[in-house]
Amino acid sequence: MASISLSLHLSPSSFLRRSNPPLNLRSLRPQPYKPLSIRSQSAPVLSQDDLKKLAADKAVEQVKSGMVLGLGTGSTAAFVVEKLGKLLSAGELSDIVGVPTSKRTEEQAQSLGVPLSTLDRHPNIDLAIDGADEVDPNLDLVKGRGGALLREKMVEAASKAFIVVADDSKLVSGLGGSGLAMPVEVVQFCWKYNLVRLSELFKELGCDAKLRLGAGEKPYVTDNGNYIVDLYFKTPIKDGFAAGKEISALEGVVEHGLFLGMATSVIIAGKNGVEVMTK
Repeated sequence: MASISLSLHLSPSSFLRRSNPPLNLRSLRPQPYKPLSIRSQSAPVLSQDDLKKLAADKAVEQVKSGMVLGLGTGSTAAFVVEKLGKLLSAGELSDIVGVPTSKRTEEQAQSLGVPLSTLDRHPNIDLAIDGADEVDPNLDLVKGRGGALLREKMVEAASKAFIVVADDSKLVSGLGGSGLAMPVEVVQFCWKYNLVRLSELFKELGCDAKLRLGAGEKPYVTDNGNYIVDLYFKTPIKDGFAAGKEISALEGVVEHGLFLGMATSVIIAGKNGVEVMTK
């Protein structure tokens, strides 16, 4: 076996210790503190319209081909109608019929190719989807700030199921608790007479009654040719059913915006996602 001889040649200078440069003590003085800045990427903030659309899309998941649908009115309901139009156009839904609750919804649905009918032709509705202005823990509602409360209540009362879609700003502990309008539709004849009577009816709740005005500061007129008196409560209504009964008993009152015991489920979209509330 061949051997390998390795020789190492070291010069005397290689054993000499090299001297380091003198230590500069000034360099050891503490330096001023500079905080470390880290830029974090926060999650995108959803707008109120984004939340409404989330709730609307979730509700439309319950729609099946061949259904007769009650089409609500308002900004959230408009997202529902828009989604239905897209699904019909894509061939993902077919043979549905919509019963609109306002002229505004009727025009939108027609523009999107959604087939329409009326309660006269389709008195039995499979599913109604609509927004709400207030939702309390019992799933009772205030509706009608969009001015379509009479037709909304007629269509939704004729529905086997009624899904409400809203964002979390609509949740209240008691109806009237938002301090915003609770509408009452009244005939034009002697509307001031009924405005005063409605105000007196709830004076213990600090109720303020105002005639709703539209364009040009003229009285707002509903699709049915009536006026709306808006009630503003300083404290929530204690008994919605009793309040609704008293309002309806006034001659000249057509309908009120208390939708009690009607919703089968409520879909709420908030910063934590979409929640489905049922009784």
